[in-house]
Amino acid sequence: MSLFTRILALIRKSLQGEQMDFTQGKISTAVFLLAIPMILELSLESVFALVDIFFVSKLGQNAIATVGLTEAALTIVYSIAIGLSTAATAIVARRIGEKNKDAAAHAGAQSLIIALVISLVTSLLGFVFAGEILTLMGASKDVVADGAIFTRIMMGGSLAIFLLFLINGIFRGAGDAAMAMKSLWIASIINIILCPVFIHYFGLKGAAITTVIGRSTGVIYQCYHLFKGSGIIKFKAVHLNIDLPILKSILKIGWPATLQFIIASGSWIVMAKIVAETGGTAASAGYQIAIRNVVFFILPAWGLSNAAATLVGQNLGAKQIERASESVMITAKYNAIFMGFVMLLFLFLSYPIIRIFTSDEAVIKYGVLSLQIFGSGFIFYGVAMVMTQALNGAGDTRTPTMINFICFWLFQIPLAYFLAKELDWKSTGAIISIPVTETMIALISWYYFRLGKWKKVLV
Repeated sequence: MSLFTRILALIRKSLQGEQMDFTQGKISTAVFLLAIPMILELSLESVFALVDIFFVSKLGQNAIATVGLTEAALTIVYSIAIGLSTAATAIVARRIGEKNKDAAAHAGAQSLIIALVISLVTSLLGFVFAGEILTLMGASKDVVADGAIFTRIMMGGSLAIFLLFLINGIFRGAGDAAMAMKSLWIASIINIILCPVFIHYFGLKGAAITTVIGRSTGVIYQCYHLFKGSGIIKFKAVHLNIDLPILKSILKIGWPATLQFIIASGSWIVMAKIVAETGGTAASAGYQIAIRNVVFFILPAWGLSNAAATLVGQNLGAKQIERASESVMITAKYNAIFMGFVMLLFLFLSYPIIRIFTSDEAVIKYGVLSLQIFGSGFIFYGVAMVMTQALNGAGDTRTPTMINFICFWLFQIPLAYFLAKELDWKSTGAIISIPVTETMIALISWYYFRLGKWKKVLV
């Protein structure tokens, strides 16, 4: 069998969603079987984001501003959803590794209860105070007048966000990455199909309705397979009986993971502000274009990182500590190799890449420089992601949270200010602080992973 044929067979197997034991067999195969659907899951979501902003941009500046400000406000919702999802992945993976599917289903169902309670509060607050939220985010009166309905629908439909993230976390923890991929693909495809139609008939409100419909459809598909399907995880009515010890365990793992995401996303907002203040509009535009490219090319690395989290959790549950550790090191190696190729791409082909998005020479200049600086640290980005997710997968969400706080807020932001303003390197200095910080995160997270305290975390 040729290499190409073997790769195709591996891809086909990963997308079929068969029940597999990732605590046995070749680790490299396990990594790819988990990572391929995770990569594809993220890729279509990024396509929808581009399609959505393409059609919304036709509605004018107020519409674009509304979408941007609403997404910023939804960061707290995404953060909590990711935190709960991380906790669910860690606990479900541990129970699956212990070969206790019923306990895995019970833990997953308990996380569902938490999501329902929290989403009820956020949905109600978002629906009632949509206009005030936009004003708080700095929106003008015209933006609030035109866009409050969009924010009201998006915030009011946050239940779908919580459940989509959370249930996919449950599927990933169980090793059923293909099911997580399919549910998000269904949500994204419906979004892509309905978006232009609803925007045409309902304007900006239509974009929000489409998003909620798409996500809700994905959740319905997830719930069907959770309650009626024949997958690895199957919920029963008894699993929904409140279990305080399990609820506490989920919250104990989930709240640091939520804070972890808020810390990271908050620092990126500050970095964008520093670049804009010290470099002007052209630097800010070039930086934003470079960031979009970084996010797009980083998707496969996220898929590999999520695979590491599942493998760690399941192998710890199976009491195969060394296999858990080896899984992470192999995944980190693959991620470093992939990110090495992207690094070369950004270092030597940054000009044609940025040229695709703009013809403004001033913007191109800053975009190319930003992409080259980002690219210089890409190997370290890859290692940092794997190590961080490995710790999260073990249930040790506090360590990555502390690493993020120290590296982003106590190191990166002061360094960016110093280089940009004190040394007068302007936006270039601020951007240089990013790969320096990511390198620091990679080294510190690698150190804590090698220290091995994650091996003793009980979930």
